[in-house]
Amino acid sequence: MPKVVILGGGVAGMSAAHELAERGYFVEVYERKGLPGGKARSIPVKGSGKDGRKDLPGEHGFRFFPKFYNHITDTLKRIPYQNNKKGVYDNLIEGTRLGLARFDHEPVEFCTELPRSMSDIRTLIKSMFDNRLGLSDEDIEHYVNKLWQVMTACDERRFLEYQRVGWWNFIQADKQSEAYRKVFTGLTRILVAAKSREANAFTVGAVCGQIMMDMVTPGSADRLLNGPTNEVWLYPWLEHLKSMGVEYHLDAKLLSIDCVDGVIEGAWVEIAGQPVRVTGDYYICALPVEVMAGLVTEPMIAADPLLGRLPELAKSVDWMNGIQFFLTEDVPIIHGHMIYMDTPWALTSVSQKQFWPHTDLSGYGDGKVKGVLSVDISDWTTEGLIYGKQAMYCSPDEIKEEVWQQLKQSLNVDGQTVLCDDALHSWFLDDDIQYPNPDGACSNMEPLLVNKVHTWDLRPNAYTQIPNLFLASDYVRTNTDLATMEGANEAARRAVNCILEASGSDAKPCRIWEMYEYASLVLWRSHDRERFQKGLPWNGHLL
Repeated sequence: MPKVVILGGGVAGMSAAHELAERGYFVEVYERKGLPGGKARSIPVKGSGKDGRKDLPGEHGFRFFPKFYNHITDTLKRIPYQNNKKGVYDNLIEGTRLGLARFDHEPVEFCTELPRSMSDIRTLIKSMFDNRLGLSDEDIEHYVNKLWQVMTACDERRFLEYQRVGWWNFIQADKQSEAYRKVFTGLTRILVAAKSREANAFTVGAVCGQIMMDMVTPGSADRLLNGPTNEVWLYPWLEHLKSMGVEYHLDAKLLSIDCVDGVIEGAWVEIAGQPVRVTGDYYICALPVEVMAGLVTEPMIAADPLLGRLPELAKSVDWMNGIQFFLTEDVPIIHGHMIYMDTPWALTSVSQKQFWPHTDLSGYGDGKVKGVLSVDISDWTTEGLIYGKQAMYCSPDEIKEEVWQQLKQSLNVDGQTVLCDDALHSWFLDDDIQYPNPDGACSNMEPLLVNKVHTWDLRPNAYTQIPNLFLASDYVRTNTDLATMEGANEAARRAVNCILEASGSDAKPCRIWEMYEYASLVLWRSHDRERFQKGLPWNGHLL
């Protein structure tokens, strides 16, 4: 069987290796980090384990598996784990609540699972919002109408119109109330590092609409892993790949790619401090866009001019990195994700221990940790509350103090103390945040791609005009259309399908799911397609 070299061992690289190995291909994976899984990995807090205990489990952020994910969850079912019938998939636990916390106000909770059938989509979506958020009936009606517009639009309109307008402008935020702007633009924080003024209307509207639909249909819209990511997912996955013959190399940094006469002839990888040339029949670049953009050479661009767009696409990355607070007592806060609406650094969090029933935290660190609060920081360019500085210009200690204060101001309201200083055991900032930096700001080794206006035109397909080079990463064009684990897995499947065709394999192609179809809205979407083909604007109110 042909040999496939996969450059990058994150979710996309591991997904591609999995699919290829199942079909009998010989696969080599080269990953720069010392841990598998890329941005999805757990990050052990070095030196925190005492007296034979494990190091405390830090994370790049927190893992979130919405109900509408199909590609990555299908892969999870094929990763053996102990006695689980569905492998790692059975390690997912449903969250039942989504919370919106504000300064000086009691948090508002939404139920993310409603075990009943849907009788009226619009009414149910409207029922999720109430005046505890300061929203008027007009605010709610306007937002639901805009969400409904994206959900009932045909694909042609979504890509040719809504990919080219920002979410902020699409929902007419400038013309609405302050409460409207705060709530309905703040909700985008759960979508990777999306900012409402920059992210395109289709991506935000389609995903928000899907999450809302998932919240008003049976089953939970939110799922999380039941233990530290490495332990309940990535390490078992790596072992499974190796059992199928995959050669997975850690601490292997890609240096360059050799393209000669329009074909990839090899790649140079640094292993143990020495450059090593690796070769194969086919190559999959499963690297982040900002990394791949720096590796594209003139011969590669000559063979496929579209690769020359990657440096421009790489400008569409933003920061969303995690900080963990290890607590001497478990503080559940909410059974799911909490969005902190008023925090200048756009915080979101998950209280992990409640979802880790089989993880005995006394076996980590010094044995005194009982709770883990994982926090994502999505805005690194707004001044904070304490030091008046942007997060990227703060020291690690200042980031910790600032985030802790923003959390307390959001949760310790109406005389209640949810977070107290005495309960803080220790903390850990994502080690992708690097110091020092010449201009005074820290640097981020792993930013995230944001689906901004007009970037769809810059995004490549999984195949290239170089016949033995394929792309598998969250920036590749996919049905998922969001830089997530789901998007990375789908991109990997598309790359593998291309290799199956290129190599003449008769193996079954990887399954690709449609996304954001909303089966119950098919009549509205069909109606809009007719209007679009006639050159008419959307008018879903006619049905």
